[in-house]
Parts: sequence; structure tokens; C-alpha cells
Amino acid sequence: MAKKTNAVRILQQQKIPHTLLEYTYDIEDLTVYGIAKANNLIVDEIFKTLVLEGPAGITVAVIPGNQELHLKALAKCSRQKKVAMLPMKELLATVGYIRGGCSPIGMKKPFPVYLAEEALAHERIYINAGQRGLFIHIAPQDLLRVTKANAVAITA
Repeated sequence: MAKKTNAVRILQQQKIPHTLLEYTYDIEDLTVYGIAKANNLIVDEIFKTLVLEGPAGITVAVIPGNQELHLKALAKCSRQKKVAMLPMKELLATVGYIRGGCSPIGMKKPFPVYLAEEALAHERIYINAGQRGLFIHIAPQDLLRVTKANAVAITA
């Protein structure tokens, strides 16, 4: 079984219902499409965690893996003039996770999290558990609660 990540520990401590799903992935193709196909999952139920920076600091967006982030919409929601993707080389040092293994739960610090409103149409969604090869299957309302996120329109 996969090791317990910070995200998994937090969910267990707070008694938030979730299940874990180990999945296979190709290091050369960490796209949601590749992961969904390799594991027989529905692509629009897999949400990716994006880390951005702006004048106010770090902002986290959780969006459907088959959609693009609308940067201006996120900037507006987060009350910033603009936001940009955090450089990949800064990801681990900033949030404590690596590309393809980034979870909105259990980052080094509590950063503001914005969940794409599309999540609310699903009973449960998949998010990364904090390491490649492990998903958390969770109700969007529980994800909002544990991350203190806002559900907003941030996809293009």
C-alpha cells in the first residue's frame, strides 16, 4: 500500500470520508488523459492542482484535468492584479509536493485554495493524495471544508 501522505493524515485526523486509489502512470505522460485511460477512470472526475504566484503570494487552483485555468478569472477571485504558474523548480520547496503529486490538502502552509465550480456537479472527485500514483476520492463539499476553499468559475 502507498505510504501515508500529509493529505491522507489530515483527512484521517479530521474524520473526513474519503477513499484512496492507487493508479498507474507513465512518467513521460502525467496528463490527466493519460492517467484516466491507463486506469479506466472518467477524465472529468480527475481534478488537477495548480500552484500559482501573484503579488499577494501563492494561490492554489483545483480544476478539472480536462480543462484549462482562466488566469484572469483566478486573479479576480483571489483579488490580485495577475497570477502566473509557479516555476516547476520552486514547487517542492514552496508547497512540499512534486509535479504529478501535488495535493491541495497538506501543503507546507495553508495557502488560499480555489476549487473550480464544475466539481460541485460530481458526487465525488479524484484529487492527488500528495504523491504520484495515489488519488483521494472525496466529495467536493468535504474538499472545500478541509482546504477552506471557495468554489468559483476559474476555467477557460
